[in-house]
Amino acid sequence: MHLQKVISAVFAELEELLVQLSNDEYTRCSVHLFNATIGQHVRHIVELFQCLQIGYVTGVVNYDKRKRDISIETDKGVALSTIISLVDGIHGQDKNILMEASFGSSNEVLTIQSNYLRELVYNLEHAIHHMALIRVGVNELTDIVVSERFGVAPSTIQHRESCAQ
Repeated sequence: MHLQKVISAVFAELEELLVQLSNDEYTRCSVHLFNATIGQHVRHIVELFQCLQIGYVTGVVNYDKRKRDISIETDKGVALSTIISLVDGIHGQDKNILMEASFGSSNEVLTIQSNYLRELVYNLEHAIHHMALIRVGVNELTDIVVSERFGVAPSTIQHRESCAQ
């Protein structure tokens, strides 16, 4: 399926960047990211995909109930191995699932009908958004040159390419 290939390619870009970072750079606070770290953004991307994998099995996804596993944000090796297992765990079959979310100060849970492929698209777009933030941190904290496509939505890349012709 094409969507899984796109997700795999985006994760490959993220893996390629992580390999270049030292663990110190991965865990160093970035002023431009309001003192967050690259690792914290990677953990956030990873954990939303993990929530969706659980939701695929249970039929209910709740992104608010992620683990917030500190080892993913503090150990680049853990992050890399987790990303590899995530890509291997993307299922092909669409199915209906419920998405739960809490908003505001009341702990009331809102339940919305969704489906697996729609949530995969959400996670992909969310990952690209956070990769754009990671790019800001990389530019601040390192001398690594990041691909001009890193953290850019596929539709934006297509638009730029059509304008260049």
